[in-house]
Amino acid sequence: MKRVYLITVISALAVFLLAAGLKWITRDSRRERTITAGFVYVGDTSTAYTGNFVKAQKVLEKTYGKQIKTIAKYNVTEGNEEQILQELVDAHCDIIFTTSFGFGEKAKEWAKKYPKIQFCQATCSNANEQPVLKNYHTYMGAIYQGRYVSGVVAGMKLKQLIEEGTISKDQAKIGYVGAFPYAEVISGYTSFFLGVRSVVPQAKMIVEYTNTWGSYALEKKSAASLINKGCVIISQHSDTTGPAVACEEVKGKKVVYHVGYNQSMADVAPTTYLTGCRIDWTPYIIAAVKAILNGEDIEDTVEGNINGNDAGAGFDQDWVRMLEVNELIAAPGTTKKINELIEKFRHKQISVFQGNYTGVDPEDKGDKISLKKEYIENKTCSAPNFHYVLQDVITIEDMEE
Repeated sequence: MKRVYLITVISALAVFLLAAGLKWITRDSRRERTITAGFVYVGDTSTAYTGNFVKAQKVLEKTYGKQIKTIAKYNVTEGNEEQILQELVDAHCDIIFTTSFGFGEKAKEWAKKYPKIQFCQATCSNANEQPVLKNYHTYMGAIYQGRYVSGVVAGMKLKQLIEEGTISKDQAKIGYVGAFPYAEVISGYTSFFLGVRSVVPQAKMIVEYTNTWGSYALEKKSAASLINKGCVIISQHSDTTGPAVACEEVKGKKVVYHVGYNQSMADVAPTTYLTGCRIDWTPYIIAAVKAILNGEDIEDTVEGNINGNDAGAGFDQDWVRMLEVNELIAAPGTTKKINELIEKFRHKQISVFQGNYTGVDPEDKGDKISLKKEYIENKTCSAPNFHYVLQDVITIEDMEE
């Protein structure tokens, strides 16, 4: 019996040591493994949108050091990404990050052609559409949360102007420079507006579309048009500083303030810029590469709201960030309020798309939605999908010539 017991103990110990040894060997091999990550950028670091991705790329390089090699392709226009994707494939990339909505179709096509390479597409919603590919993923930050907080900041400034007698309640008018009439833009300006209205219920909004993401001249022209229409707060979903500069140029002549996106605009609009928000792409990119290094599935590694091959998160996982507040001109208590709202978002205590409003689909006037029952944005997809214009309180107008 003692002999049998001894044999059993030795056998168990051998199995344990073998398993431990394999674990250490595997861990050491993963530590020594080097992978290549490709990035496809629609712009370069001169544009804030691309600049935020490049910041994430730099953090990735610092985090993994010699384990990661990166290849970045800049100023890739939508419609011309095939050659670039093939170049990254031929460079033996293990994972490729495509960063503009327009790249989504081709990125998924290349993922189908090269199943051993992981493709991660920002801002799209096609990962869970047929055909669903194990190596094709989508991701985006819940930016509506940052828009809402930015709207509250704007609302606090409006309230201050009203209480000081600088403007009347009837003059609480917001202007918004939108790039395109896409759900991403509509969701953004709606959440911003609802943030304003949580402070100033009388506020109304005018939206103008420039039909471009990055034209400084058109964005500035649109902002000037909105200012001429009586808007005292200008915000934007566009990529240049044009709207901020337009606000700064009329300071002293007209009452107007600016709320930005993607980058601080305090340097070009020091007396009118209030704050802004941006998506931080770092958490997703770091986690996706970690998954590849460890031989794991990306969605099992990413912390956030996971739906199939799609991942998203907001303030809760630091995927959304507020930009600094211009304390010189922001309403008293603004920073404290921002911090309170962020904590509430982290604990799911804020309902944004809710109120006594009716939304109308601009493409189908017969398609309407009541917000008396909360609309939950990003419930099943990281890309924004609220696409209704709020009746009677938000109007879409053309730019003044």
